[in-house]
Amino acid sequence: MHNAFYRLRKADYTPLILLLLMAGMWAVLHAVTGIQALGSSPYNTYTLQALAWQDGHTWVENRVHLELAIFNGQYYVSFPPVPSVILWPLTLLFGELTPDNLLVKLYAMGACLLMYFTFRRAAYGKVQAALGAFLLAFASSLLPLTLEGAVWYHAQVLAFFLTIGAICLIAMDKPTIGLFLYALAVGCRPFNALYGLPLMLIYISLCKREYTAFSYVAKRMWKGIVLGLMVAAAYAVYNYVRFGNPLEFGHNYLPEFSFQGGKQFSLSHVEKNIREFWFRLPFSMYDGALHLQKFGFSMFIACPVLALLPVWFVRDAFCRKMTREKVLILVVFFVHMFLLLLHRTFGGYQFGARYAADLIPYAFFYQLMRSDKRSLPIWQWCVLIAGFLFTFLGSLWIHL
Repeated sequence: MHNAFYRLRKADYTPLILLLLMAGMWAVLHAVTGIQALGSSPYNTYTLQALAWQDGHTWVENRVHLELAIFNGQYYVSFPPVPSVILWPLTLLFGELTPDNLLVKLYAMGACLLMYFTFRRAAYGKVQAALGAFLLAFASSLLPLTLEGAVWYHAQVLAFFLTIGAICLIAMDKPTIGLFLYALAVGCRPFNALYGLPLMLIYISLCKREYTAFSYVAKRMWKGIVLGLMVAAAYAVYNYVRFGNPLEFGHNYLPEFSFQGGKQFSLSHVEKNIREFWFRLPFSMYDGALHLQKFGFSMFIACPVLALLPVWFVRDAFCRKMTREKVLILVVFFVHMFLLLLHRTFGGYQFGARYAADLIPYAFFYQLMRSDKRSLPIWQWCVLIAGFLFTFLGSLWIHL
């Protein structure tokens, strides 16, 4: 009895506190906005695809409010298929009314807890690990995406969870499952393929630092690489079956890009996106009053950790604590950002800068590489807390 009481007293209740904090946050958001916390979304494209699989085909019925590709007279889901894999067993229970709004919360919750446990494994204190995990996840454009499980949000939040999971497992020396999760993340957000470079090279580098023979590293990685290639092959086959092109997920057959004259990716979009998503303020003046800009403003305000990442880099360089791993993460971060800036909308009409949430895992990965910095200066904590409060209130505002 004494030993059981001692273990109970020594147990880490911080994950439970994090869960309660997240539940309270969502309870307030849903109570004020009126959105059903556990409900289904009318933008349930992935559910319709899963139901189509049950019927033995890949095309779906046309729904005029959905973003569907049109090819050879049939309608197809224009997004990578992994979220439908998650939803398929749920369609057996719920049919078309899958609990999409709950699922996006479970993904975000899982990512937050994974970051906490990884920070703790890297010798962060409980408070620093919990605060860091919570603010990395929710002081950002990711927060408003967790209110509704619409097709775009579902894919992006699931990709966030899978990418964070891949980084955490690589950091825990579990490359097989880590690389498998990375491959699944690409099946939600294709540009997340860029994470593969730092994931694999940093794992090799960290192993080599411990004087591990390359043959051992290869032995540790080959299963994950093979699994990842098998997942990529499945994407290619699915694309070929639908569109006759192993690299075509369907976006190029959306009406806005196929025959209405729009360009999905173009250098001509970069200047406009930089102007809006680097420098645009979230407030504007009209009718003699200051108004919140609901849609589309600086990613560095919408996701303040992305503004801190270059600060960390400069500080490490100035203090001569730069490493190849840190340089690699920052370079790939900027390449990924540039590719997202090529997109016509940078995420469309969501609060802040939706696509910027894809970049947050780079900041998490970089912070893990700062073995000498297991906390942040007070002013940086304040920036992230202010970012969370702003995003929390903004998430309410756009639905009122």
